[in-house]
Amino acid sequence: MEYRTLGRTGINVSPICLGTMNFGGATDKETALQIIDHAIDHGINFIDTANSYNGGQSEEITGQALRRNKKRDQVILATKFYNPMSENINDRGVSRLNVVKACESSLQRLDTEVIDLYQIHRPGFEVPQDETLRALEDLVRAGKIRYFGTSNFPAWFIMEGLAVSEKNRINRFVSEQPPYNLLDRRVENELIPLCIKYNIALLPWSPLAGGILAGRYESTDDRPENSKAARGKGGFGHRITQTAIDVARQLQEMAKERNMHPAALSLLWLKDQPGVTSPIVGPRTLEHFKVALSIAEMTLDPNDRDLFDKLVSPGSFVSDFHSSSNWMKKAE
Repeated sequence: MEYRTLGRTGINVSPICLGTMNFGGATDKETALQIIDHAIDHGINFIDTANSYNGGQSEEITGQALRRNKKRDQVILATKFYNPMSENINDRGVSRLNVVKACESSLQRLDTEVIDLYQIHRPGFEVPQDETLRALEDLVRAGKIRYFGTSNFPAWFIMEGLAVSEKNRINRFVSEQPPYNLLDRRVENELIPLCIKYNIALLPWSPLAGGILAGRYESTDDRPENSKAARGKGGFGHRITQTAIDVARQLQEMAKERNMHPAALSLLWLKDQPGVTSPIVGPRTLEHFKVALSIAEMTLDPNDRDLFDKLVSPGSFVSDFHSSSNWMKKAE
C-alpha cells in the first residue's frame, strides 16, 4: 500500500481513512469492532471520528477497539468537536471553554492520552480565530493533541486562519475535511488549489455520496431499508436528484466494463484526484468496507479521467453535499 503524507506533518497515512460515523448507530458495537480490526490488519492506519457521532458512542467504541487489539500506537487517530453535546449553551462551538472541555471528554471516551488530529467540525464565525487557535495551540503544548485541522470550512476562512497563525507565530491548520465526491465537485474551484498551495491535507467525506454512487437508489422516491435516506440522516433525501441517479447509472456501466463495484470505481476516482490525501469511508457493514479496501492499492487509469469529467463537469455539482455547511447559501 502506498501511504501518503498528511499535509506538512511528515506523518504517513493510508490512502483510505476509516470513518466511524455509523458506529454506535446503524452499526452495532461488535460489527464496528470487527471493521476496525479488519482495517488495521489490512494496512489502514487512519481512523476518523467525532464527539457528536451517536452521542459519543462512536468515540467510545473506537477507544475500546484500540484498547482491545492493543494497536493504538499503529493508528493516526482523528476526532472532531463543535456540535452540541448537551443542552448546556456553552457545551458547543469554538470558544476556549469548549475547545478544552471537549478535548478532555474525547480523550476519556477514546481512552487515549493524546489525539493525533483534532478537527473543528464546523467553522465558528462568532468567535475570532485567534481565540480558537490559541486554545488549540495550548492543547498541543500540553501534549493532549498533536495537530489540528478543520472540517467543512470555506477556503477564505482557512486562509484567514493561516494568516492568524503566522501573525501570532503559533501552529496552523494541517488538514481540511470537506464534502467531495463525483456528484459535488465544487471544492475543486477554490478549496483544493488552496490546500495544494499551502500543503494542507484534504480528507473528503461522503466519497460515495451517501450510497448514491454505489447504486443504492433506483429513483428519487426510493428509500431502501437501512439506507441513509431511510434513516433520515441529516435531511439526506434532497440529495437524491434525478441527475445524480442518472450519473450513478452511467457509473455502474463503467464499473461493469471494468469488472468493478461502482462504489469501488467512484472511490478510486476520488482517491486519485489532485490534492486528495485520504477519502473518509464510513461503512455500515464489514462487506461495505471490504469493497472500499479493494482499491487501496489500485491506481486510476489516466485514460478514464475524462470519462468522469463528462459525467459531472469539474467544479460543478448535480447533488448538494454542502447543504449541511453553516455558511453555504441555499436556494429556498
